[in-house]
Amino acid sequence: MTPESPSIARREFLKFLAASPYVAAAGGVGAFLRHPEVSAQGGPSGAAGVISDPASALNVFDFEESARRKVAPGHWAYMASGVDDDATLRANREIFSHVQLRPRRLHDATLVDTRVDLFGTVYNSPIFLCLTGGERSFFADGELAVARAAAARGTLQCLSTMTSTPIEDVNRALGRPVWYQLYAPSKWAACEQLLRRVQAAGSNVVLLTVDNTTGRNSETYRRTRPKDVSQCASCHGPGEPPGPVADRAMFKGIDMAGVRAPNPAMDWAFVDQLRAFWRGKLIIKGIDTHEDARLAVEHGFDGILVSNHGGRATETLRSTLEALPEVVAEAGSRVPVFVDGGFRRGTDVFKALALGAKAVGVGRPFLWGLGAFGQPGVDRVIEILQGELKLAMGNCGTRTVADINRAYIAAPDWKGR
Repeated sequence: MTPESPSIARREFLKFLAASPYVAAAGGVGAFLRHPEVSAQGGPSGAAGVISDPASALNVFDFEESARRKVAPGHWAYMASGVDDDATLRANREIFSHVQLRPRRLHDATLVDTRVDLFGTVYNSPIFLCLTGGERSFFADGELAVARAAAARGTLQCLSTMTSTPIEDVNRALGRPVWYQLYAPSKWAACEQLLRRVQAAGSNVVLLTVDNTTGRNSETYRRTRPKDVSQCASCHGPGEPPGPVADRAMFKGIDMAGVRAPNPAMDWAFVDQLRAFWRGKLIIKGIDTHEDARLAVEHGFDGILVSNHGGRATETLRSTLEALPEVVAEAGSRVPVFVDGGFRRGTDVFKALALGAKAVGVGRPFLWGLGAFGQPGVDRVIEILQGELKLAMGNCGTRTVADINRAYIAAPDWKGR
């Protein structure tokens, strides 16, 4: 038998660790390998020590360990984990190592412009902040701290249905309307009331989430959270966290008796009803096949967000970057395609733009910044990612986001090439 190379042997060993319930109970592979020297999110993390201020961070991974030490263990476990064996969570990161850059030289890099127009609003870059629920779980100011950082950096902020802060307050802090994510309630009257409130708050873009309508198997979270969840009652109320949907900020004043959100019976007929009611922009979040992309366009969506819920919905084993090309090909020039899932570097963002994405969402990185330092942490995460993207664009010879195309990447060992 031919001896395995050290890299193959290490990879197989890490796969073995990732599948072990004992490693999961210890906090995952990163914790098992003596975090922070190895990060569970697939990047270098503070080998020289945990950062004590945002300015000392050299990349977004530097915030991870600092945040982990400050955020309540149950909240951290919920955010950091995926579903089943966390394999889709890892796939979102691993795919970037299979896509290479093909830079073109001798272009003036002093004129790089990262701005992008999304539905009539110009943002400083195509990097946006994903919708993540209950941001006050990571820092007292939660969504307001995120909004102030987004405003300072000219960044698009998306707001979850499960926000811990009302949309009206977030829009005031941001200085412009957020894009609002919709977990559609199972009763149409509740859905209509919720959307009227969003509209009254000035938000005109709604993202309908369709990738998590039947719940999820959050195995790692359940293994790593505190065993005694009675301590959670002070934040989440009685029962199993995260508590009743009716207690969430956006459902105040809505009769949620017997109502589920999201609606497990949601189908394309519901989409038609929603499209007829909502006169603003409507994006579908959670599409990762060309078949569903075609249906999304046919049913009147204004945009498609390729997403697998950060590896937290279904254990598909398929990264969003792999799914992106077929969705882009189907959408063509009819509607813009967005993507999220595993983005940690400016070069990651560049690769998605080269594959046809209009804009790219980040989630966990800004939560690390929020948990570590509040608004200054989020601000620094955005600054780092925007700076890395600008560097990548300049070094590859692209002056504008529109200049980035498939010719700037190669994927010799990737089936999606």
